[in-house]
Formats: sequence, structure tokens, C-alpha cells
Amino acid sequence: MTELVSTTPGLYPLPDWAKDELRALKGNQKEDLVDGSENAETVQTYETVREDLVERQTRAGLDRVVEGQGRWDDMLAHPLAVQDSVETRGIVRYYDNNNFYREPVVTGELTPDGDVAAEVAAATGHTESPLQAVLPGPYSLADLATDEQYGDEAAFLNAVAEFLAGEAARSPEVETLFLLEPSLVTDPPETDDGHERVPAALDTVAAAVDAEVVVYPYWGALVEKLYAHVMDADIDALGFDLVSAPDANVSNAQEYGTPADVALGVVDGQNTRVESAETVRERVDWFDDRTPQNQYDRVYATLNTEAFYLPVNRFQEKLTTLGAATRPREVEV
Repeated sequence: MTELVSTTPGLYPLPDWAKDELRALKGNQKEDLVDGSENAETVQTYETVREDLVERQTRAGLDRVVEGQGRWDDMLAHPLAVQDSVETRGIVRYYDNNNFYREPVVTGELTPDGDVAAEVAAATGHTESPLQAVLPGPYSLADLATDEQYGDEAAFLNAVAEFLAGEAARSPEVETLFLLEPSLVTDPPETDDGHERVPAALDTVAAAVDAEVVVYPYWGALVEKLYAHVMDADIDALGFDLVSAPDANVSNAQEYGTPADVALGVVDGQNTRVESAETVRERVDWFDDRTPQNQYDRVYATLNTEAFYLPVNRFQEKLTTLGAATRPREVEV
């Protein structure tokens, strides 16, 4: 029996009322969070958003509930963008789409301050469901940032990993930690040394928590050499985007194996077409049928990307689909 668990990678779309309210509070400009300029009204708005997003997941019946990351204006760059040792400069395209973030330029020593941990802690008061923390993976966060402090790629990746480990360690106890690593797909290391540094960085973050750690690449599949290195990391589960690159991801799993647990991106996080619960189960079965040499203890069924691309109504419907697809929680695959 394989346990089928519904969850998401977080980064949810803001409800329309919150967009309007925050736009008014911020004067139609992105507020500089680094200098602590969030006023009481803004803080309260984000708290109400958090409660709303947690409630939506609970109502949908998700097996893992995330904080929602409503405050993450800079998407995966957010944990750096709010640090005192980081300057946010120009607006940069977020991967290859029509979203943008403020470029975080690291100008001093990175020191975790518990900003993200506080958001996870705030979510604990809104649900009794098992919690899942969400962080950018160390490689992706380093890829999205610019280094003016550490001097070389190896030292910078290590510093970012230590920073994320510090944030993770400050979080309350959670069941699962998703490390989102799209840059491993879109901009993988170019050298063998770069490939070898990835599992060590992942290990640094994973060692900081007593939770199941899921490394979740998306927008395609890992190149084979990098996949083999990631499999060396001391993680509990690895993700496969079955929407963007189903065949390439299955090929990796067939050739190099998988951890005991896997996370399968089986619901499209960017397309408004809403899948059925049966489609979700069929996609999970499709992966399982094509990797018969692997025995999975747990399968996370999830959106294949962050959810902030979706209209709020479609987002809610996709949450409902995921929740329905994993009831009952143990299914035979």
C-alpha cells in the first residue's frame, strides 16, 4: 500500500480584495520590506490573507497545509529580498514568464532572522491539519540572486544553503518541507564541480529540520548527470513535473531510481483548465506503472508549479481536485 498525500508547492494567488487593499496601503508601489516599513494595517491584511489561504486548503481536504506565501511579492526570491544584508535593485523577469521580481543583491553576510519561520508559525493558529513548510531550494535562490559578498559560486551557494538552514531550523515543527528547485531544470550547473555542490547544499538545509524533506524541481526534468547527483542528497523525496515533461521524468526514474517517496506534479499550476480527481489518480498510476522497479512508500500529489499564476476561482477548484483525489488517504497503486 502506497500512501497518497495531497499538497501544493505554495505561493498562492492573492484574493482580489487583498490585492485592492494592499495596493491602496502601498500607494500602488511595492513596499520595501527590508526597512521594516510594513505598517500595522499591512501586517493585518497579510494575516487575514494567511487565514483565508489556510482555510481554503483545509476546506479542500488537503493532507498537507502550507502558509500560502501571500506576502512573497518577489516569489522565490522573497527570503533574501527581506534581509538587511541584501539590496533589492532592478526588476527582473521571473524565469521565462510574465512575472517579475526585485533582484536581490547580497552585499553583506547572510544571517537568518526568522522572517519566513514567523510566517509558518503564524499559520499554526489557523488549522489543525499537518503543516508543510515551503522554501526555495538553495541552488534556485542563489541562481535568482546576485552575489557581491562571497566572491565565487561555491562560497555563495554554501552561504545561501546555511541561510536557508537557519530559517528552516527556526520554524515550528512541520510534517514536510518542500524545497522548490526550478533552477535545477531551467539553469543547471555547467560544470562537474557545480553538479557535485548541489547535493551538499541540499543536505545542509535538510539536516536543519526533523521533517520529511522533498526536493521539488519543475518546468521540465533534470538532466541525467545532475539527477544522479541529486539522488546522492540525504533527502526523503524527489519531485517530478508530469505536466511539463512526463516522459523525461519517467526516464530519469527508470534509469537512476528514486527515493522511497516521490512528489508528482499532476495538476497544472499555470493552466486554468481544471482536472478531475480521476485524472489525478490516473497520472499517479501512469508514473507508477512505468517505474515498476521502484516501490514508493508515499506519493505526494501536487500542483506542478507555484499557484500564483492561477485566477483565484480556478486555484480553489484545483485544490478541491487534489483533496478529492487523495481520499481515502491510502490507496493501492
